[in-house]
Amino acid sequence: MKKQKVSIYKCSSCGREEAKWLGRCPECEEWNTFIETAVSSEMLNARKRQDKTKSGLPQTVPLHSVDPMQGSRISSGIGELDRVLGGSNEACGIMKNSAVLIGGEPGIGKSTLLLQTAASAFTKGRILYVSGEESAGQLRLRADRLGISKDKMERIEILCSGNLNEIETVLNSVKPVLVLVDSAQTLFSEDAGSVSGTVNQMKFCSYELISWVKEHDAALFLTAHVTKEGVISGPKTLEHMVDTVLYFEQNDKTSGLSETDDCRFLRAAKNRFGSVDEIGIFTMGEKGLSSIEDTGRMFLVRREGVLPPGVATAAVLEGTRTILVEIQALTIPAKGTMSRVFSDKIDSGRVSRVSAALEKHLGLRLSDQDLYVNAAGGIRITEVGSELALACALYSARTGLPLPADLAIAGELSLTGEIRPVRRFSSRVKTAANLGFSSFLGPFAAETASDEQPVSGLLAAKDIKTAIKAVYGL
Repeated sequence: MKKQKVSIYKCSSCGREEAKWLGRCPECEEWNTFIETAVSSEMLNARKRQDKTKSGLPQTVPLHSVDPMQGSRISSGIGELDRVLGGSNEACGIMKNSAVLIGGEPGIGKSTLLLQTAASAFTKGRILYVSGEESAGQLRLRADRLGISKDKMERIEILCSGNLNEIETVLNSVKPVLVLVDSAQTLFSEDAGSVSGTVNQMKFCSYELISWVKEHDAALFLTAHVTKEGVISGPKTLEHMVDTVLYFEQNDKTSGLSETDDCRFLRAAKNRFGSVDEIGIFTMGEKGLSSIEDTGRMFLVRREGVLPPGVATAAVLEGTRTILVEIQALTIPAKGTMSRVFSDKIDSGRVSRVSAALEKHLGLRLSDQDLYVNAAGGIRITEVGSELALACALYSARTGLPLPADLAIAGELSLTGEIRPVRRFSSRVKTAANLGFSSFLGPFAAETASDEQPVSGLLAAKDIKTAIKAVYGL
């Protein structure tokens, strides 16, 4: 058989070989030194076998000899992002040798978050921003709109391409400590097929970039689009390959914000280096995303006087932060033979369990009612400590008896009607006291276990019957 000829490109200055022509040699940094050289396929395979022999077998490393600094973090300069990534005061922010995938709807602020992270990250190394969706001019306009200074722009390298070969060439040349790619759907490589945006393209290109950052002590941020169901589009394998999966969500109009700002939530669906319970809260304004560390009354509706029936204030825990949220409930006679539950911010299954416990232990008939439940401000509540407040809101809506305006509530309601303790109860009580709530309804066990009582009007209850009696005096 006739031997096939394969062309490689060899640098005339240092002898470095590349599979394709490059304008600048990554080794000696000389320009226009690559010369095309023809070699046979057998010789090329022999070189590959020789390189593999030289490299030898994989070597193990004793755990005690590993440098602890290899697992250190760098601060992103954005407090809410560091919180969601699992950082603390001692070790905050972006974990080195890690990959982060950020998903969200179009226009929610993924690209803005990446550009602000590139500008504010606390690192002396170079930062590479790869954009397959926007041009360099558009990125510069956005940077000027966000108020990024020229000093911070100098360390940010821009590459407007989705070609994996071009990206890898720039990575080896720049050697950045932080790589930001917008987005995963725009990446393509000739080795993964001729059509870009396919499942194979996303898996292959993402794997190559993740492998590069793990080998070069860098960190990678990838953005991705979401489907109509709100999940990241593309292969599920992409979420398994990365270390952290973040979702950017937008809520309805929040009462504590101005007319020009709206609220965005950053949640972790997967995090190998931290908790998935933390939540980052931002506002989007003319200067981009702004972190909100002190939520205060952000998710409470400002009212004067008595609360309307069906409204309860819940002290819920989001990670390590206590947030006071107004839970709203409405009950109306069922329109059909079966009652229905309408709730998108609180799990409808939880609403059904709480209503069943109320009907069983209080004799409050809810099986013939349609239940509507909402959380003011559009925040999604998943914590079990909101169940007692949800029960009080449903009871108030069904009976028409309003709850006290200065009452905050926290507790888990079991199917037996008992109120179980919740974690970090003292911090919930303290936060409510700082916001002007003079009474707090919680589990009886928390009262006996807590050493300090920040609120004098602490109402402790063992079950749902004693809780309703403590609130209404029935």
